[in-house]
Amino acid sequence: MKNKIILYYCFTSLSDPEAIKQWQKSVCDALNLKGRILISEHGINGTLGGDIDNLKKYIKTNKTYLPFKRIQYKWSEGGGQDFPRLSVKVRDEIVAFKAVDEIKVNENGLVGGGEHIKPEAIEKLIKDKGEDNVIFFDGRNKYEAQIGKFKNAVVPDVRTTKDFIPELESGKYDDIKNKTVITYCTGGVRCEILSVLMKNRGFKDVYQMDGGIVKYGEKFKDDGLWDGSLYIFDNRMTQKFSEKSEDIGICIHCEGKTSNFENCANVSCNDLVLICEACTKDKSRLYHSENCLKLAVV
Repeated sequence: MKNKIILYYCFTSLSDPEAIKQWQKSVCDALNLKGRILISEHGINGTLGGDIDNLKKYIKTNKTYLPFKRIQYKWSEGGGQDFPRLSVKVRDEIVAFKAVDEIKVNENGLVGGGEHIKPEAIEKLIKDKGEDNVIFFDGRNKYEAQIGKFKNAVVPDVRTTKDFIPELESGKYDDIKNKTVITYCTGGVRCEILSVLMKNRGFKDVYQMDGGIVKYGEKFKDDGLWDGSLYIFDNRMTQKFSEKSEDIGICIHCEGKTSNFENCANVSCNDLVLICEACTKDKSRLYHSENCLKLAVV
């Protein structure tokens, strides 16, 4: 049995998200797939792991439903063991930007977003417009960017997607509103929504990286404009695109290079922090700070 993981999303109008939820759960249970699926009236966003043949059956089943026929699936190493269970939920948004009123979809997908740009077209865009006039804009949470990002990317100061709207409205990025911006994220869904939010707030020339970092990494490995590792939301934690991948994260204790995340051992903190594997051998260093260690001891 060979296991894999698929990542996918689709913006499409769904009149009965609860019915889609029951259908998706039934299909995944029958195929013994684990992972997470979020469904809203705007579409579906999922990550699933399991036997490769069962994943193919899942994809084939989805294609029988017209609104999901155009979904693009991204494959990666891993399997059902990388998820604790199957979770299928209905939410107001398939990514929680708190921007329900700004999300509009039609038969072609999300309305008003940035132009999709394929990974192989990015360097030409930079050459045509000039390196100083093209800005990579990270559509992820800032801790994800600690271990991997595009060269010279703007990394917003956000802990969750809910922080993006106030961040965009803070005035910090007014100086790039007239430049060409390429939004990017793990698989494409966050940066697609972000491109809408940015255009709605005066950013003039916005692109969205088609397929996200995953597709870029498939195409260029570590020979392009990407630096470091990709943070992923399952038990794998990180993904490297090749043996050339270099750690760019900094251990909070010894300042050595690392891509290893740990949750602070102080349960009242539990922050996700970078601690290199050498430092994890000292249990006193499994804490975010000296203060977290003191509080845990008390």
